[in-house]
Amino acid sequence: MDIMKYIMIKVLFLSVLLLSMFTANVDAQYVTLNGHDVSVSSLDRFILNEIDSKEIPAISIAIINDGKIVYQKNAGVKDFITNKSVDENSIFEAASLSKTVFAYFVMKLVDRGILDLDKPLYKYMIYKDIENDNRYKNITARMVLDHTSGLPNWRTSDFADPKRNFKEGDLYLKFNPGSAYSYSGEGYYFLSKVIAKLTKTDLTTLDNLFQKEVALPLNLQHSWFSINNFIVDHKVTGYMNKKAVIRWPGSLPDLNSKTFGAAGGLHTDAGSYAKFLIALMNGKGLSKKSVNEMFKFQVRLDQNKDYDGDIGWGLGIGIRPGVNGFDYNHRGNNGNFQSYYLINEKDRSGYVFFVSCDKGAEFNERLKKL
Repeated sequence: MDIMKYIMIKVLFLSVLLLSMFTANVDAQYVTLNGHDVSVSSLDRFILNEIDSKEIPAISIAIINDGKIVYQKNAGVKDFITNKSVDENSIFEAASLSKTVFAYFVMKLVDRGILDLDKPLYKYMIYKDIENDNRYKNITARMVLDHTSGLPNWRTSDFADPKRNFKEGDLYLKFNPGSAYSYSGEGYYFLSKVIAKLTKTDLTTLDNLFQKEVALPLNLQHSWFSINNFIVDHKVTGYMNKKAVIRWPGSLPDLNSKTFGAAGGLHTDAGSYAKFLIALMNGKGLSKKSVNEMFKFQVRLDQNKDYDGDIGWGLGIGIRPGVNGFDYNHRGNNGNFQSYYLINEKDRSGYVFFVSCDKGAEFNERLKKL
């Protein structure tokens, strides 16, 4: 009987081993936000075709299902001169996807009582760049994060009406703070300066605090707002019109590689950013109240205007209709780097990608068709 038991156990073990070997070769299926299945092999072929087309030098992409990263790939070349392949350590610019991460960072400080979401920012720091317009004293952190501050996107490109007699490059208000929506990187820059003052840092050292408060607790292996040696060694080259454009992102003279770029300076990859999105959807590291604030409608957008599908904004997050409630997203465009994410908080699923060129929107349309 003991021998028979041994034989039966041995047969069972071998059966399980063979079954695991067989299932390991089955093409895994992932579920998209609209409920369809997509296979690993089809994703691999899609990415390979995108790279082979020479339209996109490098891609970093991750897909999330049920709160887990189920597909992750860095593909392509670091640049078209050396044709050196990218790898798991390759770094991309997040562009405006930086704003969602910065909003999370801000809410961490709100939870700790360092910042009040609705206290006028001038009470923390007089902003000399716009102190000639008393209306700026109504701007709060909430208004900055949901883009109702009234500040332009960037003073260096989004100029005031010439009739208002502002010099090109002067900071100004487009409307009374809190009265309307207008996307603004300037607001995020203002808030980052306030945060630096409150935490007794400056824009050259604020990233150290971000690492302590966000990157390390969430295990974001590759996520920095200021330059370091790892970025220098592993950053891919960005391209516009198929020409290499090597620069540090920054829309103001004061923004350079050493300064904390809250609006568009994050350097990362899809794997690290997907970890962040999972943490956000799980409410990790924030109070329930702060997570709810980030995801709820802070402002509803005028549907007579084109906001590329968005119908509202949370804190650092665009909101649009989805198959299961609302989807949340953000676009990024630094010219030579473009990016996008789309998630559903209820399903804890979605995707994020970065491309090292000016073809991100086209890539996203092809990805959505897949």
